[in-house]
Amino acid sequence: MALTELKYEVYIGASQEEVWSIFTVPEKTKTIFFGSEFRSTNEVGAPYQYVGPGNDGDETVHVYGTVLAYEPNRLMSYTEHPGPSYRENHAELETRITLTLETVGGCTKLTLVNDQWPDGHPSYESTQQSWPMILSNIKTFAESGKSLDFGW
Repeated sequence: MALTELKYEVYIGASQEEVWSIFTVPEKTKTIFFGSEFRSTNEVGAPYQYVGPGNDGDETVHVYGTVLAYEPNRLMSYTEHPGPSYRENHAELETRITLTLETVGGCTKLTLVNDQWPDGHPSYESTQQSWPMILSNIKTFAESGKSLDFGW
């Protein structure tokens, strides 16, 4: 069965620069992405990792991949693999994530597309559930400076 793309659109009461910083400033990514920080030079073709507490201690690689496109405050696209501690065949499990930001009136429209799912990807269903939580947390954090309490 072919897996369809996951697409989400969220309107956030903050500037594009503020929303962008949540994806790129380590102190902010830790708040949104379960204690993980984004590590990369952000050059097209460069590697990236989200690293934080997890199965392998404080330096657990949760996801990793390659930067495909990077236009500050507007566009970020990258391949995505689950970290090595999550799946033995992590290198084979590649998807693509594209984030686009645009100003709409006095707010920012964030569009996230997670596509190119290989058939039978074991994280597809859990990812369908986790993206709305992450995006809701980004919206709340950008608008209030506080993250959501998911009870974990």
